[in-house]
Amino acid sequence: MSWRRKCQSSFNGYPIEQPECVSRPESYAELKPSQLISIARGSGGSYGDAALNAQGEIILTNRLDRFLEFDIHKGILSVESGISLAKILDLIVKQGWFLPVMPGTADVSLGGCIAADIHGKNHWYAGSIGQYILNLQLITATGTRINCSPKVMPELFWATIGGMGLTGIIGIATLQLKRIKTAYMKVQHQVTHNLKQILENLGQGDEFEYSVAWLDSLNRPFSHGVIMKAKHADMLEFSTAQQKKVFSTPKRSIFNCPYLLPFSLLHPISIKLFNKIYYYHLARKNRTFLQTYDDYFFPLDRIKNWPRLYGKKGFIQYQCAIPTKFSHSAINDILETLHKHKHPIYLAVLKRFGQENLAPLSFPLSGFTLALDIPISSNKLFNCLDILDEIVIHAGGRVYLAKDARLKPKAFRDMYKRYPEWLAIKQHWDPHNRFSSSLSRRLNLGG
Repeated sequence: MSWRRKCQSSFNGYPIEQPECVSRPESYAELKPSQLISIARGSGGSYGDAALNAQGEIILTNRLDRFLEFDIHKGILSVESGISLAKILDLIVKQGWFLPVMPGTADVSLGGCIAADIHGKNHWYAGSIGQYILNLQLITATGTRINCSPKVMPELFWATIGGMGLTGIIGIATLQLKRIKTAYMKVQHQVTHNLKQILENLGQGDEFEYSVAWLDSLNRPFSHGVIMKAKHADMLEFSTAQQKKVFSTPKRSIFNCPYLLPFSLLHPISIKLFNKIYYYHLARKNRTFLQTYDDYFFPLDRIKNWPRLYGKKGFIQYQCAIPTKFSHSAINDILETLHKHKHPIYLAVLKRFGQENLAPLSFPLSGFTLALDIPISSNKLFNCLDILDEIVIHAGGRVYLAKDARLKPKAFRDMYKRYPEWLAIKQHWDPHNRFSSSLSRRLNLGG
């Protein structure tokens, strides 16, 4: 196991912290908690401080990325938790399988996805990743390796799903995959002119399994945009000659932002112009078309290290879930509040959520989720975000912990009503709070 001390950053550049040490096990046999307060870190894709640990150890799991077992007939896959979704997809897609839940990037570890109970554009239809995990091998605070599942030690299992790595180190995961017929998506764009229209159309059940709305949040009206719906393309969509290549996707050209500049390359005026061009680019595609899965699910993966475009100060992604009944008023209030306080929104997306699962700290709830990328221009932004928290709480919603870097303890407890249930399980398996992160200490989780 190698050791070093180096500053670690969240994916979005805020915050940046220096842990006491960073360890990197070279094999699964070496993966174990040390005598220090520790937290596991996969690909570092969190937008907040969930995988940071200013007062202890960070355990890097990116070397633990082996495939252990793959039942091609049943679509059951067992892997080490440090493996990235991109590496999984490279293996399973050409065998006719797909991940049942897909976030907005493939450059994240499966262990991190489970710890955050990630959702995708099909949550309304399929739920979150935790509902497809058949078994977890969890390394507890004593170093014991325990297998848990929805049927074996279910309380520990569901506390780990969405538990932000605080119940133990996720070592090995077994999950159920989804059968597909091609590696392509059949996509349809739908232009919308106001928030009500977006919510109504995202809430409609139709043939498309995936849906996401992009909002132009800099040009009035702030809530006009485009809904991008998709489903896995059938073999019949292709000619006989094309059918030989339906599981091969072209290699994308990837641009890289190699340096973190002291200033931002992005500006409200340039983003405003870009949004207008992008809106018309999406709107003109008024007929269904075929697209590779990576182009539909991971458009930002084309640009490596793209958060560096925001400069040294970075940005905040504010993502909240709002129950259906209050979604229109709360989302409108959030957008208007940011505009009133002169905080530009560079990226805004809206998705529909289905029912909650059994995990006490899982983020999704029945309704809609809004995700906003906001540049950090001054500390005044954080005061404004506190106002947004009150809007979310009043509506019965919550903020996504995997994207959070500044929520306050009281607001967290007002949002996550099942926290005491999770805490009892955490204290049973980790009575000395050995698994801790900067996020958990900020929110006083497990203490």
